[in-house]
Amino acid sequence: MASLSERAPVRAAPRSRLRRRLNRLYHGETPDALRFQCAVVAVDLAIIGFFLATPLLGDGPIFLWLDYSIALLVGLDLAARALAADDPKRWLRRPDVWVDGFIFVTLLAPLWIVNLGFLRVLRLWTLSRSPVVWRPMRRAGYAHWEDATRAVVNLTTFLFVTTGFVYTFFANRADGIAGYIDALYFTVATVTTTGFGDVTLPGPWGRLTSVVAMIVGISLFVRLAQAIFRPRKVTFACPQCALMRHEPDAVHCKACGHLLKIPDHED
Repeated sequence: MASLSERAPVRAAPRSRLRRRLNRLYHGETPDALRFQCAVVAVDLAIIGFFLATPLLGDGPIFLWLDYSIALLVGLDLAARALAADDPKRWLRRPDVWVDGFIFVTLLAPLWIVNLGFLRVLRLWTLSRSPVVWRPMRRAGYAHWEDATRAVVNLTTFLFVTTGFVYTFFANRADGIAGYIDALYFTVATVTTTGFGDVTLPGPWGRLTSVVAMIVGISLFVRLAQAIFRPRKVTFACPQCALMRHEPDAVHCKACGHLLKIPDHED
């Protein structure tokens, strides 16, 4: 006689089914998964737009309603990504996850952590770390623009984070900085080392802010120029040493000499 376990198939736990479903949606390439990933990116871009517009919205009731609604979306997204991760412990150690967690906390307490609200723009950087953003570009044959696009995102994120810092701590305290546009003008002029001198930050902290903006900003500009003008490379993992970046016509890995078979669709 067949045992009970042989006659009754074991059903997967609801949590396991949910994890598999979320993993397929976040990391799969089926039509449903691609539509879901596009929707996630669209929502993320809308959230980033809200963060950029925050200094202009004030702190009225509509702002708090939007803030807590976005907190709910960010919290659900974090929980879903944690369930979808193949290795949750490794996922928790990722810097972009920590940044998203911090952004979630600032959304839950907007009136208590108001001075750190400008760091929410880092959501743009965490979005750029998601493979969901780059898969369509690679499928469309634009993989060689990935490095330049990442450099643009890094520079843009730095500009808006620095602008938010200047606006939060120096608006109406420094001559010429009365609003967000003034802070953005000062940031761009400083990062590009234009140095008009019509807007300056007072005190030692203002000078240190200017120094950091110039050093980091010019570094990001150089990185962007390198990504645009240097000879492009393709992304292909060497089977021997796992080196990812190679010349388009490479036959052997420059690190270990292993024979490569880079597919033509990378061109």
